[in-house]
Amino acid sequence: MLRYLTAGESHGQNLTAILEGIPSGLGLTREDIDNELKRRQVGYGRGGRMKIESDRIEILSGVRFGKTIGSPVTLLIRNRDWENWRERMSVEQVSGERPSETRPRPGHADLAGAVKYHHTDIRNVLERASARETAARVAVGAVAKKLLKEFRIDVISHVVRIGSIAVESGNLSFADIGEQAEGSPLRCADREAEARMIAAIDSALAQGDTLGGVCEIRVRGCPPGLGSYAHWDRKLDARLAFALVSIPAVKGVEIGLGFEAASLPGSQVHDEIGHNGETFTRLTNRAGGIEGGVSNGEDIVTSVAMKPIPTLGRPLRSVDVRTKDPFEAHKERADVCAVPAMGVIGEAVVAFEIAGALCEKFGGDSMNEMKRNFDGYMKQVREFSSS
Repeated sequence: MLRYLTAGESHGQNLTAILEGIPSGLGLTREDIDNELKRRQVGYGRGGRMKIESDRIEILSGVRFGKTIGSPVTLLIRNRDWENWRERMSVEQVSGERPSETRPRPGHADLAGAVKYHHTDIRNVLERASARETAARVAVGAVAKKLLKEFRIDVISHVVRIGSIAVESGNLSFADIGEQAEGSPLRCADREAEARMIAAIDSALAQGDTLGGVCEIRVRGCPPGLGSYAHWDRKLDARLAFALVSIPAVKGVEIGLGFEAASLPGSQVHDEIGHNGETFTRLTNRAGGIEGGVSNGEDIVTSVAMKPIPTLGRPLRSVDVRTKDPFEAHKERADVCAVPAMGVIGEAVVAFEIAGALCEKFGGDSMNEMKRNFDGYMKQVREFSSS
């Protein structure tokens, strides 16, 4: 069973993640994780915090001589901005007057979190609710991706919508999407749409506004049989949706056709089944690679909708939690558009869920044992499909 826990505040000393359940013998280096952290920090429309931080991983446990040893993996990312926040984020008792934030920002967790935890200083909420926490999840996802690659499973993402501007070309191959997205400042595989998206972001910035959008996340190489149709909490699509909605600012998730399926007749929704002489095939992939909560061997396709960042250059109205006086919300450093970064974070949480399902099905305390179980199952699948 794979599981992880993250800890740390946006302007605290560091972010930490403890990852449990990775089998021994998986090759893992700092560069494997740093490359993913770097991808999260770039993207057109990012804010000033990305100019301060240059995320680097420190692996504190669970790895020896470049390979996992089966014990929990501890990952640490230091916050460079901590030096500027030492007094305001001190873990020690502070004498005299302490800085306090009492003005909740619309669209954030500020007010709901303050009510829940009875905080009169909203900074206690916003520091943890910050999307800065996702750096730790990207680090965890990097380890999961390394595990998936051992089984020839790849995860990619690309931006398909910013605001009202959507990608029109939908016939690119998996490899083309990955290659073109990596070469784009918006992680968009459609250059014509990308130019219009960039112009829209520039316009939003000039107006003191922000933009959201949609990313598509694809998984190739998943064997059939991950997940469950028998247990509601083990359904693969349910686990993916849960993980993706947990990303800050994500408000919607689709699998395959998603909401479009509700407006179409069944003949245009369900994937017909064929056989190529060796194995079963789907003539289309409208289900997005998952049927009845179980992977079917096709690409797993999810779409993730992100709302606009709620911290605006032209602040929205709010009310002070102590005085109840109205005010215009203060502005923390924020992005104009963080959709490209959300795609990278989405890859991370999807990779973790797929890796978790893989570990549950094939078990094993070591990579050798897990691969042996995987190879035996794939032989069984081939025999079932061809007999």
